[in-house]
Amino acid sequence: MDKFIYKKSAGMTAISASITDFTYKKHSHQEYAIGVTLRGIQQYNLDGSLQLSYQNGVMLFNPEQAHDGMAHDHEDGLDYVMLYIEPQLLLEVMEKKDIVRFSTPIVYDDRLQQRILSLSNAILSEKDEAFCSELLLSLTDSLTHTNLSTSYKKDNALIKKAKDMLQANLENVLKLEEICKELNLSKFQFIRLFKAHTGISPYQYFLNCKIERAKQLIQKYGDIYSVVAECGFVDLSHLNKHFKSVYGTTAFEYMSHLN
Repeated sequence: MDKFIYKKSAGMTAISASITDFTYKKHSHQEYAIGVTLRGIQQYNLDGSLQLSYQNGVMLFNPEQAHDGMAHDHEDGLDYVMLYIEPQLLLEVMEKKDIVRFSTPIVYDDRLQQRILSLSNAILSEKDEAFCSELLLSLTDSLTHTNLSTSYKKDNALIKKAKDMLQANLENVLKLEEICKELNLSKFQFIRLFKAHTGISPYQYFLNCKIERAKQLIQKYGDIYSVVAECGFVDLSHLNKHFKSVYGTTAFEYMSHLN
């Protein structure tokens, strides 16, 4: 039985998940995602290579790093916890000015694992925000000893401009022609270039941004129907379907977790 529990505290979101048959569609998050495989084996494709996180594996995802996800063995299933941390929050705690990247996707580090579990348990059991913030500080102290890098392939100017244009029109239908005209590329040149840089197609990126925006608005307003309209989804079932493919739970269920 697939089960997902989401809680939010001190600017972070924690998820506790048990999955058997569920498969995440290829997607990315604006946040850093840091998690631990508790039971089973987590299988996912990241930057074109297959990753397997075994029990006690610490999974490290950078912002906008495209991935999918499933249980390696559907009969055994999979239990894991994950923390989603806004880039500006993590950089503030680490006292870094420039974005940092994890250069290794999975590490086996007992101390780091325990600190992730302490923080995710505190958020999921709704402990005080101040306590959660203190645990985040302990976690980032452990993170600085893992493989962090400040040198990585930054978006080129065209991709940055394309992302800005996609994010500026989330309530509308994706108009590829307008973006291609602005960038002076053919439609297929643009799709190929965008995929090469981000790992996902412009349409997947656009849809991800819509779903991410819907999640933020649900947290802000707690009114699901205004979110459907504001994010340009046809109706609630349309939003729920796409939301579930990325978060494992419908938008409606996600809202009820937060209340």
